[in-house]
Amino acid sequence: MRHLAPLAAIVLLAVPASVQAWGDTAHSVIDRAAIEAIPADGPVFLRKYEEYIGQSASLPDSWRGNAENFSKIEEDPNHGWFREQFAFLKPIPRSRYEFVIALYKHYETIKDSDPATAARTNVRWTGTLPYAAIEAYDRIVVCMRQVRLAEAAHRDAAVPEQHCAFDVIRLGHYIGDGAQPLHDSVNSDGWRGANPHGYTTDRSIHGRFESRLVDGMKLTVQDIAPRIGTPGHRSGDMFTGVLAFLDTTGDKMETVYKLEQRAGFADYADKDVRELVYAQTAAGAVMLRDMLCRAWAESAAPSAKVEPSPIDFANPRFNPETGSAPD
Repeated sequence: MRHLAPLAAIVLLAVPASVQAWGDTAHSVIDRAAIEAIPADGPVFLRKYEEYIGQSASLPDSWRGNAENFSKIEEDPNHGWFREQFAFLKPIPRSRYEFVIALYKHYETIKDSDPATAARTNVRWTGTLPYAAIEAYDRIVVCMRQVRLAEAAHRDAAVPEQHCAFDVIRLGHYIGDGAQPLHDSVNSDGWRGANPHGYTTDRSIHGRFESRLVDGMKLTVQDIAPRIGTPGHRSGDMFTGVLAFLDTTGDKMETVYKLEQRAGFADYADKDVRELVYAQTAAGAVMLRDMLCRAWAESAAPSAKVEPSPIDFANPRFNPETGSAPD
Protein backbone atom coordinates (compact mmCIF):
# COMPACT_ATOMS: atom_id res chain seq x y z
CA MET A 1 0.00 0.00 0.00
CA ARG A 2 1.27 3.46 -0.87
CA HIS A 3 1.75 6.11 1.81
CA LEU A 4 -1.46 7.28 3.50
CA ALA A 5 -1.35 10.63 5.24
CA PRO A 6 -3.08 10.74 8.66
CA LEU A 7 -6.01 12.71 7.26
CA ALA A 8 -6.37 10.16 4.49
CA ALA A 9 -6.60 7.31 6.97
CA ILE A 10 -9.33 9.10 8.92
CA VAL A 11 -11.42 9.81 5.81
CA LEU A 12 -11.06 6.23 4.59
CA LEU A 13 -12.69 5.00 7.77
CA ALA A 14 -15.65 7.27 7.07
CA VAL A 15 -16.40 5.91 3.58
CA PRO A 16 -19.42 3.56 3.70
CA ALA A 17 -18.61 0.12 2.30
CA SER A 18 -21.97 -0.06 0.56
CA VAL A 19 -21.55 3.04 -1.60
CA GLN A 20 -22.18 2.28 -5.28
CA ALA A 21 -21.45 4.51 -8.28
CA TRP A 22 -20.02 4.07 -11.89
CA GLY A 23 -19.22 0.99 -10.01
CA ASP A 24 -16.91 1.60 -7.10
CA THR A 25 -14.55 -0.46 -9.25
CA ALA A 26 -14.66 1.82 -12.28
CA HIS A 27 -14.36 5.04 -10.28
CA SER A 28 -11.33 3.67 -8.46
CA VAL A 29 -9.74 2.37 -11.68
CA ILE A 30 -10.23 5.74 -13.40
CA ASP A 31 -8.61 7.67 -10.55
CA ARG A 32 -5.72 5.25 -10.12
CA ALA A 33 -5.01 5.06 -13.85
CA ALA A 34 -5.00 8.85 -14.10
CA ILE A 35 -2.56 9.23 -11.21
CA GLU A 36 -0.25 6.51 -12.45
CA ALA A 37 -0.16 8.21 -15.88
CA ILE A 38 1.02 11.58 -14.52
CA PRO A 39 4.33 12.39 -16.27
CA ALA A 40 7.53 13.49 -14.54
CA ASP A 41 6.76 17.18 -15.11
CA GLY A 42 3.28 16.86 -13.58
CA PRO A 43 1.96 16.74 -9.99
CA VAL A 44 3.78 13.52 -9.15
CA PHE A 45 3.27 14.11 -5.40
CA LEU A 46 -0.26 12.75 -5.93
CA ARG A 47 1.19 9.27 -6.36
CA LYS A 48 1.74 9.19 -2.60
CA TYR A 49 -2.03 9.47 -2.18
CA GLU A 50 -3.12 7.01 -4.86
CA GLU A 51 -4.46 4.50 -2.33
CA TYR A 52 -6.40 7.16 -0.43
CA ILE A 53 -7.86 8.64 -3.62
CA GLY A 54 -8.60 5.25 -5.16
CA GLN A 55 -10.37 3.91 -2.08
CA SER A 56 -12.31 7.17 -1.67
CA ALA A 57 -13.29 7.50 -5.34
CA SER A 58 -17.02 7.06 -4.60
CA LEU A 59 -17.08 9.36 -1.57
CA PRO A 60 -19.17 12.09 -3.28
CA ASP A 61 -21.99 9.58 -3.75
CA SER A 62 -22.21 9.18 0.02
CA TRP A 63 -23.22 12.86 0.24
CA ARG A 64 -26.47 12.10 -1.59
CA GLY A 65 -28.36 10.13 1.05
CA ASN A 66 -32.04 10.89 1.58
CA ALA A 67 -31.45 11.36 5.30
CA GLU A 68 -29.01 14.22 4.63
CA ASN A 69 -31.38 16.31 2.56
CA PHE A 70 -29.43 19.58 2.50
CA SER A 71 -26.40 17.75 1.22
CA LYS A 72 -28.46 15.65 -1.21
CA ILE A 73 -30.20 18.63 -2.80
CA GLU A 74 -26.88 20.39 -3.39
CA GLU A 75 -24.95 17.31 -4.50
CA ASP A 76 -27.36 15.27 -6.63
CA PRO A 77 -27.23 17.52 -9.74
CA ASN A 78 -23.41 17.49 -9.71
CA HIS A 79 -23.43 13.90 -11.00
CA GLY A 80 -25.34 14.40 -14.25
CA TRP A 81 -25.61 16.52 -17.39
CA PHE A 82 -28.87 15.76 -19.18
CA ARG A 83 -28.29 17.63 -22.40
CA GLU A 84 -31.74 17.08 -23.88
CA GLN A 85 -33.26 19.12 -21.05
CA PHE A 86 -31.54 22.40 -21.90
CA ALA A 87 -31.18 22.23 -25.68
CA PHE A 88 -32.78 25.68 -25.73
CA LEU A 89 -29.81 27.18 -23.88
CA LYS A 90 -26.94 28.33 -26.11
CA PRO A 91 -24.26 29.07 -25.17
CA ILE A 92 -23.96 27.32 -21.81
CA PRO A 93 -23.48 30.05 -19.15
CA ARG A 94 -20.07 30.28 -17.49
CA SER A 95 -21.70 30.58 -14.08
CA ARG A 96 -23.58 27.94 -12.10
CA TYR A 97 -26.05 30.56 -10.90
CA GLU A 98 -26.66 32.02 -14.34
CA PHE A 99 -27.42 28.48 -15.50
CA VAL A 100 -29.94 28.00 -12.68
CA ILE A 101 -31.61 31.34 -13.40
CA ALA A 102 -31.80 30.59 -17.14
CA LEU A 103 -33.55 27.31 -16.37
CA TYR A 104 -36.04 29.04 -14.12
CA LYS A 105 -36.80 31.72 -16.71
CA HIS A 106 -37.51 29.00 -19.27
CA TYR A 107 -39.68 27.19 -16.74
CA GLU A 108 -41.72 30.36 -16.25
CA THR A 109 -42.14 30.69 -20.01
CA ILE A 110 -43.46 27.15 -20.60
CA LYS A 111 -45.13 26.18 -17.31
CA ASP A 112 -48.64 26.86 -18.63
CA SER A 113 -48.21 25.74 -22.24
CA ASP A 114 -46.10 22.63 -21.52
CA PRO A 115 -46.35 21.72 -17.82
CA ALA A 116 -44.81 18.25 -18.29
CA THR A 117 -41.60 19.68 -19.76
CA ALA A 118 -41.62 22.53 -17.24
CA ALA A 119 -41.69 20.04 -14.36
CA ARG A 120 -38.26 18.81 -15.44
CA THR A 121 -36.80 22.20 -16.31
CA ASN A 122 -34.72 22.53 -13.16
CA VAL A 123 -31.25 21.53 -11.95
CA ARG A 124 -32.45 18.13 -10.70
CA TRP A 125 -33.41 17.21 -14.26
CA THR A 126 -30.56 18.95 -16.06
CA GLY A 127 -27.60 18.35 -13.79
CA THR A 128 -24.70 20.66 -12.99
CA LEU A 129 -21.77 18.30 -13.57
CA PRO A 130 -19.49 20.65 -15.56
CA TYR A 131 -19.82 23.32 -12.89
CA ALA A 132 -18.94 20.86 -10.14
CA ALA A 133 -15.92 19.72 -12.17
CA ILE A 134 -14.57 23.17 -12.96
CA GLU A 135 -15.12 24.33 -9.37
CA ALA A 136 -13.11 21.36 -8.10
CA TYR A 137 -10.46 22.08 -10.73
CA ASP A 138 -10.10 25.68 -9.54
CA ARG A 139 -9.65 24.49 -5.96
CA ILE A 140 -6.95 22.07 -7.09
CA VAL A 141 -5.06 24.90 -8.79
CA VAL A 142 -5.12 26.81 -5.48
CA CYS A 143 -3.97 23.76 -3.49
CA MET A 144 -1.18 23.04 -5.95
CA ARG A 145 -0.02 26.64 -5.73
CA GLN A 146 0.23 26.15 -1.95
CA VAL A 147 2.24 22.96 -2.48
CA ARG A 148 4.69 24.87 -4.65
CA LEU A 149 4.99 27.66 -2.08
CA ALA A 150 5.73 25.16 0.70
CA GLU A 151 8.34 23.42 -1.42
CA ALA A 152 9.98 26.73 -2.39
CA ALA A 153 10.22 27.69 1.29
CA HIS A 154 11.60 24.23 2.19
CA ARG A 155 8.58 23.60 4.42
CA ASP A 156 6.62 20.37 4.81
CA ALA A 157 4.07 20.30 1.99
CA ALA A 158 2.01 17.43 3.45
CA VAL A 159 -1.01 19.53 4.45
CA PRO A 160 -1.52 21.30 1.10
CA GLU A 161 -0.85 17.98 -0.62
CA GLN A 162 -3.66 16.42 1.39
CA HIS A 163 -5.94 19.30 0.45
CA CYS A 164 -5.16 18.58 -3.19
CA ALA A 165 -5.77 14.86 -2.76
CA PHE A 166 -9.22 15.48 -1.29
CA ASP A 167 -10.22 17.75 -4.18
CA VAL A 168 -8.87 15.18 -6.64
CA ILE A 169 -11.43 12.77 -5.16
CA ARG A 170 -14.17 15.25 -6.03
CA LEU A 171 -12.88 16.09 -9.49
CA GLY A 172 -12.16 12.44 -10.25
CA HIS A 173 -15.68 11.42 -9.32
CA TYR A 174 -17.37 14.06 -11.48
CA ILE A 175 -15.12 13.34 -14.46
CA GLY A 176 -15.66 9.62 -13.93
CA ASP A 177 -19.43 10.15 -13.96
CA GLY A 178 -19.09 12.30 -17.06
CA ALA A 179 -17.29 9.45 -18.82
CA GLN A 180 -20.33 7.19 -18.30
CA PRO A 181 -22.75 7.90 -21.20
CA LEU A 182 -25.86 7.39 -19.06
CA HIS A 183 -24.78 10.30 -16.86
CA ASP A 184 -24.98 12.60 -19.88
CA SER A 185 -28.57 12.02 -20.95
CA VAL A 186 -32.10 12.21 -19.62
CA ASN A 187 -32.21 8.51 -20.53
CA SER A 188 -29.99 7.84 -17.54
CA ASP A 189 -32.27 5.26 -15.93
CA GLY A 190 -34.29 3.75 -18.77
CA TRP A 191 -35.42 5.17 -22.09
CA ARG A 192 -37.85 8.11 -21.97
CA GLY A 193 -40.26 9.31 -24.62
CA ALA A 194 -40.67 7.96 -28.15
CA ASN A 195 -39.01 4.56 -28.40
CA PRO A 196 -39.06 3.25 -31.98
CA HIS A 197 -36.11 0.89 -31.37
CA GLY A 198 -37.65 -0.74 -28.32
CA TYR A 199 -34.90 0.19 -25.88
CA THR A 200 -35.39 -0.90 -22.29
CA THR A 201 -37.30 1.37 -19.94
CA ASP A 202 -36.06 -0.61 -16.95
CA ARG A 203 -34.38 1.74 -14.48
CA SER A 204 -31.87 -0.97 -13.58
CA ILE A 205 -29.97 -0.47 -16.85
CA HIS A 206 -27.82 2.13 -15.12
CA GLY A 207 -26.61 -0.16 -12.37
CA ARG A 208 -26.38 -3.21 -14.61
CA PHE A 209 -24.04 -1.32 -16.94
CA GLU A 210 -21.82 0.61 -14.59
CA SER A 211 -21.70 -1.73 -11.59
CA ARG A 212 -22.67 -5.34 -12.26
CA LEU A 213 -21.02 -5.46 -15.69
CA VAL A 214 -17.82 -3.71 -14.63
CA ASP A 215 -17.45 -5.93 -11.58
CA GLY A 216 -18.20 -9.01 -13.67
CA MET A 217 -15.50 -7.97 -16.14
CA LYS A 218 -13.07 -7.56 -13.23
CA LEU A 219 -11.87 -4.24 -14.64
CA THR A 220 -8.33 -3.21 -13.62
CA VAL A 221 -5.98 -0.32 -14.19
CA GLN A 222 -3.89 -2.60 -16.39
CA ASP A 223 -6.84 -3.01 -18.75
CA ILE A 224 -6.91 0.68 -19.66
CA ALA A 225 -3.37 1.94 -18.95
CA PRO A 226 -2.16 1.29 -22.56
CA ARG A 227 -4.97 3.53 -23.86
CA ILE A 228 -4.05 6.65 -21.91
CA GLY A 229 -1.14 8.12 -23.86
CA THR A 230 0.53 11.47 -23.25
CA PRO A 231 -1.14 14.50 -21.64
CA GLY A 232 -3.24 16.97 -23.59
CA HIS A 233 -5.34 20.01 -22.61
CA ARG A 234 -2.19 22.04 -22.02
CA SER A 235 -3.87 25.07 -23.58
CA GLY A 236 -7.36 26.35 -24.31
CA ASP A 237 -10.30 27.06 -22.05
CA MET A 238 -10.82 24.31 -19.48
CA PHE A 239 -14.57 24.82 -19.02
CA THR A 240 -15.03 24.51 -22.79
CA GLY A 241 -12.89 21.38 -22.66
CA VAL A 242 -15.12 19.85 -19.97
CA LEU A 243 -18.25 20.59 -21.99
CA ALA A 244 -16.69 19.00 -25.08
CA PHE A 245 -15.74 15.93 -23.05
CA LEU A 246 -19.34 15.56 -21.84
CA ASP A 247 -20.70 16.00 -25.36
CA THR A 248 -18.38 13.30 -26.72
CA THR A 249 -19.46 10.91 -24.00
CA GLY A 250 -23.14 11.78 -24.32
CA ASP A 251 -23.04 10.94 -28.02
CA LYS A 252 -22.44 7.29 -26.99
CA MET A 253 -25.57 7.03 -24.87
CA GLU A 254 -27.62 5.20 -27.50
CA THR A 255 -24.76 2.74 -27.99
CA VAL A 256 -25.27 1.67 -24.38
CA TYR A 257 -28.93 0.93 -25.09
CA LYS A 258 -28.15 -0.97 -28.30
CA LEU A 259 -25.64 -3.17 -26.51
CA GLU A 260 -28.04 -3.76 -23.63
CA GLN A 261 -30.44 -5.43 -26.06
CA ARG A 262 -27.99 -8.29 -26.62
CA ALA A 263 -27.96 -9.90 -23.19
CA GLY A 264 -28.89 -7.21 -20.70
CA PHE A 265 -25.17 -6.77 -19.88
CA ALA A 266 -25.10 -10.28 -18.41
CA ASP A 267 -22.50 -11.53 -20.94
CA TYR A 268 -19.21 -10.31 -19.49
CA ALA A 269 -17.30 -11.78 -22.44
CA ASP A 270 -19.11 -9.68 -25.08
CA LYS A 271 -16.23 -7.96 -26.87
CA ASP A 272 -18.21 -4.90 -27.92
CA VAL A 273 -19.56 -4.34 -24.43
CA ARG A 274 -16.11 -4.74 -22.91
CA GLU A 275 -14.68 -2.35 -25.50
CA LEU A 276 -17.20 0.33 -24.54
CA VAL A 277 -16.28 0.00 -20.86
CA TYR A 278 -12.56 0.10 -21.64
CA ALA A 279 -12.99 3.11 -23.93
CA GLN A 280 -15.07 5.14 -21.49
CA THR A 281 -13.07 4.42 -18.35
CA ALA A 282 -9.89 5.23 -20.28
CA ALA A 283 -11.48 8.47 -21.53
CA GLY A 284 -12.27 9.41 -17.93
CA ALA A 285 -8.71 8.64 -16.82
CA VAL A 286 -7.25 10.66 -19.70
CA MET A 287 -9.44 13.67 -18.95
CA LEU A 288 -8.67 13.54 -15.23
CA ARG A 289 -4.92 13.12 -15.78
CA ASP A 290 -4.90 15.99 -18.29
CA MET A 291 -6.81 18.29 -15.95
CA LEU A 292 -4.43 17.52 -13.09
CA CYS A 293 -1.41 18.24 -15.28
CA ARG A 294 -2.98 21.45 -16.55
CA ALA A 295 -3.78 22.52 -12.98
CA TRP A 296 -0.17 21.88 -11.98
CA ALA A 297 1.08 24.00 -14.88
CA GLU A 298 -1.34 26.82 -13.97
CA SER A 299 -0.25 26.70 -10.34
CA ALA A 300 3.28 27.70 -11.34
CA ALA A 301 2.06 31.26 -11.88
CA PRO A 302 0.88 33.44 -8.98
CA SER A 303 -2.84 33.99 -8.60
CA ALA A 304 -3.96 36.53 -11.18
CA LYS A 305 -5.11 39.86 -9.83
CA VAL A 306 -8.56 40.57 -11.27
CA GLU A 307 -9.73 44.17 -11.14
CA PRO A 308 -12.46 45.03 -10.63
CA SER A 309 -13.44 42.01 -8.58
CA PRO A 310 -16.10 39.66 -9.99
CA ILE A 311 -18.38 40.76 -7.14
CA ASP A 312 -17.75 44.47 -7.74
CA PHE A 313 -20.72 46.36 -9.20
CA ALA A 314 -18.19 48.20 -11.37
CA ASN A 315 -17.16 45.03 -13.18
CA PRO A 316 -18.44 45.43 -16.77
CA ARG A 317 -19.73 41.82 -16.76
CA PHE A 318 -21.41 42.10 -13.35
CA ASN A 319 -24.81 40.41 -13.36
CA PRO A 320 -27.14 41.81 -10.68
CA GLU A 321 -29.26 38.64 -10.86
CA THR A 322 -26.38 36.56 -9.48
CA GLY A 323 -24.39 39.26 -7.69
CA SER A 324 -21.27 38.39 -9.63
CA ALA A 325 -19.54 38.49 -13.00
CA PRO A 326 -19.14 35.12 -14.75
CA ASP A 327 -15.70 33.72 -15.55
